Amino acid sequence: MFESLQDKLNGAFRTLKGKDRISDINVAATTKEVRRALVDADVNFKVAKDITDRIREKALDRKILISVEPGQMFVKIVQEELTELMGGQAESINIKGDPAVILIAGLQGSGKTTFSGKLASLLKKQGRQVLLAACDIYRPAAIDQLKVLGEQIGVEVYAEPDSKDAVSIAQNAIAHARKIGKKIVIVDTAGRLAVDEVMMKEVEDIKSAVKPSEILFVVDSMTGQDAVNTARTFNQRLNFDGVVLTKLDGDSRGGAALSIRQVVEKPIKYISTGEKMEALDSFYPDRMASRILGMGDVISLVERAQQAFDEDEAKRINAKMRQNKFDFDDFLGQLQQIKKMGNVKDLIGMIPGMGSAMKDLDIDNDSFKPIEAIIQSMTKKERENPDLIDGSRKRRIAGGSGTSIQQVNNLLKQFDEMRRMMKKMNTMQAPGQMKKALRR
Repeated sequence: MFESLQDKLNGAFRTLKGKDRISDINVAATTKEVRRALVDADVNFKVAKDITDRIREKALDRKILISVEPGQMFVKIVQEELTELMGGQAESINIKGDPAVILIAGLQGSGKTTFSGKLASLLKKQGRQVLLAACDIYRPAAIDQLKVLGEQIGVEVYAEPDSKDAVSIAQNAIAHARKIGKKIVIVDTAGRLAVDEVMMKEVEDIKSAVKPSEILFVVDSMTGQDAVNTARTFNQRLNFDGVVLTKLDGDSRGGAALSIRQVVEKPIKYISTGEKMEALDSFYPDRMASRILGMGDVISLVERAQQAFDEDEAKRINAKMRQNKFDFDDFLGQLQQIKKMGNVKDLIGMIPGMGSAMKDLDIDNDSFKPIEAIIQSMTKKERENPDLIDGSRKRRIAGGSGTSIQQVNNLLKQFDEMRRMMKKMNTMQAPGQMKKALRR
C-alpha cells in the first residue's frame, strides 16, 4: 500500500544527500517534497501541513553529529513525526466484564465479519474462551459467513437466523456465553453501503443494551479520506475505543492510515493484510513508520514466525536436517507454515531494504501452488527418496500436477542443492571440522 509514498519520500530525502549541513534552503525544499508526497498519498492536507511544519522546525533546531549525515538525521526526524502522527505507541484492547463484550462496527464491505473471525482466532490462541455473536440481520449470508469462519478457527457462533431484532440477539448471546463459560463475546453488527440513521440507531441501541468494554470501528483503508470522514461520523455517535484498518495489502495510497489517528483522536489497534485468519497484527506506530520509510519491520516478522511455527515440529525438522534425512514431506510442511504467516510479498516488505527491491515482482502465496502440486503428485516413497524419480516417474508427476517436466526437474534440482548444502553445513559442524575450516 505504501510503495508510492515510500518512493516519493525517498525522492524528497535525496535533496539532502551529499550535503554537509542543514540549512533553511535545503530543509525548505525537502519538507515541501515531503508534504507533496503525503498529500499525494491522500493524507488530509491540514495533517500533512502540520507534520511537515514540525519536521522543518525540528530539522533546523537539531544539532548534527559528526558521524551522522544531514540526510540520515532528516529521515530520523520524519520517522519520529510519522510515529507520533499514528499514535506514538501501541494500545491494546480493553477486555473487562463477565463476559467481556467487544462490539464491532463499520460500513458494509469494510471487512467487519472477517475481522471478527480473525480477532476471535487471535484471542483463542491467547488461551481465552471466545463466543462470536452474529448480529448482522440484513446482509445475505452474513450469518453463514460468520459460521464458516467459526468452524475454521474452532470458535462457537451464536445466531438466531429467524430473528430480526439485533439487540435481542446480542443480549441472548451474552446470556448464552455466561451459561457455557465463555469469557469474551465478539458482536458482529450490520453495516450499510453508506452511513444512515437506521444503522446508527441500531448500533447505538446494541451498545446501550450490552455495554461493551471495547468498541472497534473497522475501516477499509482503500477508501482513503472517505474512511476518515466515516470514522468521524461513527465516533460522534458511538465514541468508539479504537480503529481497525483492513485491506492494507491493497494498492491504495494509504492516507487513511496516516490521517485517521490525528482526525478522530482514537488509536489504531489492529491492521489486517489479507483474508487468512492469521493475517491480523496489533498496530505499532513506530514499526509502521519504519516500513513506510523502507526500513522494514523485523520485529513483526519474527512475531509472525513465532505464531506460525510449532516448536516441537521445528525441533523434529532440525533433527532430520542434522541427520541428512530432510525429505519432500518435510519441505511441504515448511511451505504450509510459511503460508500461515500471511502474504509472501507483505512478509518480504518487512525485511529492511527489500520492500522497494521486490515491489515490481509478482509474488503471492499462489506462487507455491505448482510446487505443492508436484510434491503431492509424488508417491510416499518418492517423497522420502527423490533419487527414485526417473524419467517415467517425472512424466507421471508432471501429468498429475498439471505442470511440465522442466518444472519437475527444476524442483528436484533445487531440492538436491538444498540437501547438499544442509549436508555440507552438518559436516562443518562435526567435531574438528569447524576448527580446520577456521584455520583455512
